[in-house]
Amino acid sequence: MAFLDNSGDIILDAVLTDAGRERLARGDGSFKITKFSLGDDEINYTLYNTSAATGQKDLQIMQTPILEAFTNNTSLMKSKLISIPRTNLLYLPVILLNQSLGVAKDTTTDSILVTVDETTTDNITTGQYLNGYETTSGQILRVDQGLNTNTVAATIDLDTDLVETQYMVEIDNRLGQLATSDGTPSPVSFVDDDSIASYYFSMGTSRNGVTPTPANGYVFENTVTGDGPDQVIAGPRGTYLQFKIKASQNLNSSTYLFTLLGNEFSFLGNTYYYIDTSVRITGATTGYRIDVPLRFIKQQ
Repeated sequence: MAFLDNSGDIILDAVLTDAGRERLARGDGSFKITKFSLGDDEINYTLYNTSAATGQKDLQIMQTPILEAFTNNTSLMKSKLISIPRTNLLYLPVILLNQSLGVAKDTTTDSILVTVDETTTDNITTGQYLNGYETTSGQILRVDQGLNTNTVAATIDLDTDLVETQYMVEIDNRLGQLATSDGTPSPVSFVDDDSIASYYFSMGTSRNGVTPTPANGYVFENTVTGDGPDQVIAGPRGTYLQFKIKASQNLNSSTYLFTLLGNEFSFLGNTYYYIDTSVRITGATTGYRIDVPLRFIKQQ
């Protein structure tokens, strides 16, 4: 890893992702670049100096050292850029964790607890956790999307070009996989060389020819326009995404990954193995991303 010298001419440094390198290596002539992403992880926009002379206001930003391109998707491209041609937008939509209609974070660990086996699930006494052992029961994880401002009334429809109808969800495939609200495992779209599994969910996508419902679907329109404790978006609302997380067989049957990646802690009178991780949710329309902290737990 190194920085590019941008003190002179502007340099374009581009690399293929790990997925792109894999497809290129097939050598069957099917490799074709159809999409690319831009990011600005290194840029601090507070360096914009409004009191400087014209042409000098963004000088510090333009001279910020830029990382050279590299292929590890877990280490870069965390803040992807988008282009919005409209000039009349005062607010952009966000994605927020809904801890009223979905599972809430544990206040002690500031994470969503995920039980991994029967013993842990049967003995846990808190009501806020995901049943990673048996996903046919228990709570869901839900995030809501929209304009989180009181300046624009929630009764106003969110502009269609700001509504997230597709989401990408990423999770460590060694630890767990996603499932619908009724517990059916979700198909993985892609697993990269870092064992990060990507799932793509679209509004209106059916499963096995069955019309999506809150039990077997993922993305739905949020039609609630009134205020209330169950709504986390203050202004116009777009869609919401919901799913469950099933713990991996490795976490269920052994302590290997817990001793390799995790630690131990005392909680509600019991001692648990735990692994801290997160599930990343990204909207396909705006690129807005939220990382939801998870703690997989196994009672000793």
